[in-house]
Amino acid sequence: MSEQNYRRALGAVVAICILLAVALGYVLLRDHRTAATDENDPIIAKGPDATAQPMPTKDRVAEDSAPNLTPVQLSPQRLQAIGVKTAVVEMQSLNDELRVPGNVDVNEQQLSYVQTRFPGWIQKVFANATYQYVRKGQALFTIYSPDLVSTEQEYLLAKQNQNAFAHDMHGAVSKEGDWLLQAAADRLRQFDIPQREIANLEQGGKVQHDIEIDSPVSGYITERNALPNQYVQAESKLYTIADLSTAWVYANVSQTDIGRLKPGNAATVTVDAYPGRRFNGRIDQILPQVDPMTRTVRVRLVFSNPGVVLKPGMYVNVTIGVPLGRQLVVPASAVLQAGTRQIAFIDHGQGYLEPRVIEVGPRVDDRVVVLKGLRLGERVVSSANFLLDSEAQLQAAM
Repeated sequence: MSEQNYRRALGAVVAICILLAVALGYVLLRDHRTAATDENDPIIAKGPDATAQPMPTKDRVAEDSAPNLTPVQLSPQRLQAIGVKTAVVEMQSLNDELRVPGNVDVNEQQLSYVQTRFPGWIQKVFANATYQYVRKGQALFTIYSPDLVSTEQEYLLAKQNQNAFAHDMHGAVSKEGDWLLQAAADRLRQFDIPQREIANLEQGGKVQHDIEIDSPVSGYITERNALPNQYVQAESKLYTIADLSTAWVYANVSQTDIGRLKPGNAATVTVDAYPGRRFNGRIDQILPQVDPMTRTVRVRLVFSNPGVVLKPGMYVNVTIGVPLGRQLVVPASAVLQAGTRQIAFIDHGQGYLEPRVIEVGPRVDDRVVVLKGLRLGERVVSSANFLLDSEAQLQAAM
């Protein structure tokens, strides 16, 4: 090796040694400064230096603190650095919601049946299609009945006798004519003959062989058994008419949730076919049976149904309101799930934070019900819980 190359190699080695020495000195200096900072700004209070920020006595937290949970103490700068925020344990009136599937059905309390109180032959049928809409008083069909014709003849005869004895001087004869007319009119009414037909009978003075039978309500025909030239017995069910201005909705609720519901609870329904539209109703009845296959209970709700938007057989999304009353609550972010336990950090002031096992109930929006472990007015940490839990575990290990 030439002398020139030897000098170059020696210079490179010296330069590397200098760089290593500088790096080692920087690391030692940084560790020394960190140790000094830790002495002046402790994260966890310990030893005589903790008197600068006094910790509560052991008796103060013994009754609430759970075993294996270590309180921590942080300086104001450290609290701010890790983003610790707090909230007060409050008492609030809460309303929970239960969301379940459902389906629309006909309101059975709004069903009407069309029958005749006499036998006869149906002549003409005007309402001749299922789900045809009919109005109250609209003619459905005509019928000829020998029994009805006979009663009409009795009525006309009684009417003629009343007129004949109208000027009779003997009051007993006149009263008998009135009685016979009233009896014949009562028999017509017992046949449930429309008042319009009775008026036509009086004015025309002739027997009406074919009588029109009207719809008793406005609604949709859900069943039709009336056919032209058909002979029907008295009280045969010829039409079923449903008033769909209200609708029933059956919701399938898990048996574990049924105890939270009661008749009268408010509810809303949404339908995929009408996005953004909500229908308001209430619980009408909780049926007394559990489905053995699904372990659910059918809950019947009633809804106003203008325009018949909710159609029988339609699937809907049901939201049932569940009033919870006044409950002790904290922000949901204040609860730390640690295995099978729920933990909240209580802020005792001056940076002293105590982890405590609590028991929580249902969550409502961004709040959670506290069943056990906290008292009204206590202040809890609502953010950075995971970092505080790490600090507590570190202290427990030391």
